[in-house]
Amino acid sequence: MTAPQELLTLRLLLRSFECGDIPAIVCLAGAREIAATTINIPHPYTEEDAQHFLAHADQDFHAGRSVTFAVTTLQAGELCGAVGLAIVPAHERAELGYWIGVPFWGQGFATESASVVMAFGFETLRLNRIHASHFTGNTASQRVLEKIGMRHEGPSRQHVRKWNRYIDMENYGLLASEFCGKEKSS
Repeated sequence: MTAPQELLTLRLLLRSFECGDIPAIVCLAGAREIAATTINIPHPYTEEDAQHFLAHADQDFHAGRSVTFAVTTLQAGELCGAVGLAIVPAHERAELGYWIGVPFWGQGFATESASVVMAFGFETLRLNRIHASHFTGNTASQRVLEKIGMRHEGPSRQHVRKWNRYIDMENYGLLASEFCGKEKSS
């Protein structure tokens, strides 16, 4: 189990990952375009990588360190990506992370899934802060974070090393007090 419950949007069902998802994870996460825009996804991406991902997500969920949702289309039930929160319980904060498979790009699935998971983080987990980052130049992720209401907090220069080069990161965050959904539900 990688998530405590299902989350629904108009077009998506976010659910816990299952072992049966491994072939689709390998196919989708295996695209070089996905690895090129994420810190922890290698290329090539193997079945062993997917098994490790699921085991790690399960362990972290049970330890209270993360929630990781499989992003699936509501109509066909197709896996199209992943979204989750890496939680630091002592500080009531989490890092939002996501990826959407290349065949599903440009349909708003990243924004839709990230938005509902951010609401889950503030409303259900009662987090005080959610933050996220993207590689400088990844305008698609920049737009996702802006659309879900995160505020740009600045760059981290040469913050990660990927494929033998240092990459700058752009950092975003949102506080519970700034989250509209939380104010409406109070």
